[in-house]
Amino acid sequence: MKRFVLTRRRGGAGLLLLLLLTGAVAAQRPPVAVYEVYAIQFASAPYGVKNLVAGVTDSRSIDIAFTVWVARGGGKTVLVDAGFYRDKFIQQWKPRDFVKPSEAIERGLGIKADLVTDIIVSHSHWDHMDGVDLFPNARIHIQKDEYEYYIGPAGEVLHRGGVDPDDAKMMAALKDARVTLVNGDAQEILPGITVYTGGKHTFASQYAAINTRRGTVVIASDNAYLYENLEKHLAIAQTVDAESNLKAQTRMLQLAASPSLVVPGHDPAVFERFPSPGKGVARIDR
Repeated sequence: MKRFVLTRRRGGAGLLLLLLLTGAVAAQRPPVAVYEVYAIQFASAPYGVKNLVAGVTDSRSIDIAFTVWVARGGGKTVLVDAGFYRDKFIQQWKPRDFVKPSEAIERGLGIKADLVTDIIVSHSHWDHMDGVDLFPNARIHIQKDEYEYYIGPAGEVLHRGGVDPDDAKMMAALKDARVTLVNGDAQEILPGITVYTGGKHTFASQYAAINTRRGTVVIASDNAYLYENLEKHLAIAQTVDAESNLKAQTRMLQLAASPSLVVPGHDPAVFERFPSPGKGVARIDR
């Protein structure tokens, strides 16, 4: 009996020590980063809604917003997507009110390009990835499957339709020093920022869920072009798999603290629904 009591006592002491150590470790963990999140418009262009929302047959046109997003907090200044700036895209698309994304961010938020610490590339299309080399100190996060499907070791284009040749060469040149290949779904790449694989707009697009004081904000990028996609549960018109896109929409709405905090990729209405501070800047987490 004495032996049994001694064992119990030792076990109790061990349990108490374990709890104390666990509490000490928990106390040492840094708090989850809380970010301010902004949408920054750097250009616009007229575009048919039927090219954005599956099933639309009418002739409506809107001035789509070319946008980058800024998440600032936890000692980090993070972009979701980097826009474009090369002259060939400007000549082809003739965007209105164009400024370089780096200049738009500095003008709107006072953030100089060399202070951006990280860029999350949602996918490899030119209007989202072309501007990464405007930010010389940023680590670039892109899905491993996306990169390796489109970009070869020497910067060659492996599959057409997903990446511009100049952007492929640029990314290959940056790969060893500055590119992190994200390996799959639901990866927390920075404290308080998790990326999820998206709805097959490209081979392995992704979107970002960001912790804010209002809860989780989801930057959909082209996993939802417009609010119309989300509110009518209609796939984007340009996808290789509409069903995967609809599943991604459903998941984004579940992840966000509220449906209003899922931010589509090209809808000018973002700047109407979040009008402050204005002049092409919308704070999402207010």
